[in-house]
Formats: sequence, C-alpha cells, structure tokens
Amino acid sequence: MACPLNIQDIGKIAYEPALDMQRQVHASVLAKRHSENALPFNLLLVEHDPPVLTLSKRPSARDHLIATKQQLSDAGVVVCQTDRGGDITYHGPGQLVGYPICDLNELYLRLHGYMRFLEDCIIEVLGEFGIQGERDHCATGVWVDDAKICAMGVRVSRWISMHGFALNVNPNMNHFNLIVPCGLAGREVTSMRQLLGEQCPDMEDVKEVTSSVFSRAIEHQAQVQ
Repeated sequence: MACPLNIQDIGKIAYEPALDMQRQVHASVLAKRHSENALPFNLLLVEHDPPVLTLSKRPSARDHLIATKQQLSDAGVVVCQTDRGGDITYHGPGQLVGYPICDLNELYLRLHGYMRFLEDCIIEVLGEFGIQGERDHCATGVWVDDAKICAMGVRVSRWISMHGFALNVNPNMNHFNLIVPCGLAGREVTSMRQLLGEQCPDMEDVKEVTSSVFSRAIEHQAQVQ
C-alpha cells in the first residue's frame, strides 16, 4: 500500500520562512528515501502574507516586474528571489499556495508528467466548485476561458519536487497589475471569486477539497507501474 500524503496546513506565513520549511521537508524526504519510516509524499498549504512577488531563476523574470519601488511600497508587496522554474508570480492572502514535496520516483513521474499531474489535480478541484478549468498547451497552469486561475512553477532536485501551485480563490486582483503575470503579456488572470461571485467558497473549503483531491491522486499515481 502506498504511503499516505502528509498534509500540513501552515496558514498565513511570509514567503522566506515557508521556503525554509520546504527545504527542510525536502531534506527529510531525501534522507529517509530508502528507510522504513520514509515519508515520500508531502503537501504544504499556505497563504503568503505579506504579499510577495517571486522571481524565478530565469534571467528575464525581472523584466516582467513593471511596478516601481514606490508602487510596491504603497501596495505593501515585497519581492523575493527564488529557485523555482517559471517566471514572475504573485502570492498573497486569498490565494491558496500548495507546495507538494514528493519523491517523483515513487510516483513514476518525470518533470513533464508531474506538471500535467498538478494541472489535473487543480482542474478536479475547480470542478468540485462548478468551474471548468482547462490546460493551455502553450502555457503551464490552469485556465478558465483564456484567463489563468492557477499558476505553477516547480523545482526538482534528486527527483524530489519543491514549489508548486498558486490557486486564486479571492486574492487582491489589483496586485497582478504590478507584474506581467508569469511573463505572459496580454493574458488575463482570474479568480474563483470573480467567476462565482457571492457563491465563492471560503479558503477552508478550498483547502479541504484540495487536500482530498491530492490525497486520492497521490494514492492512485503511486500504484501506477
């Protein structure tokens, strides 16, 4: 039987302490990889507060930061360099950020398959709330009517994943105007709140569904050979 998904609901946390937590869990997964007490599948759920713009390793990512220092200060948004793929991304309260830290060897996945796995999970989560999410074959993430509702960016080291997804539940959408989201000029961003209005679920409901969907998906994928 596959190991269960270990889910930690961290709540609201600044970006850099959460990154340190990811690194600690990654190190633990690696250290215990072949032991009897291995925990190969982990998911950290957070909301980042204060709001933050994260810059990937891609040299052009900073070019997509269009706000001035004064505009960032006025908005209360900080900027952090990070070690994931992708481009520039916004995180803030009202956005569910998930960090799956998983041994991809135990999921029989490599990077491309893992990204499609994440997209499938988020599409299923949205479907539980009556939203039809879909892939864009030209851009990673999950989209609704050509607007991105969930950004994704990962790092894989020793075939153990870090970073993950950012699902817009009810964030401050004005903050996305500070950047070219994910470096995709001309593409819109949306949220569950914008799509569902007063019917938008609260964050706890979205966390519960996300936890359930990922638990089932991990259990299923770990049995695929």
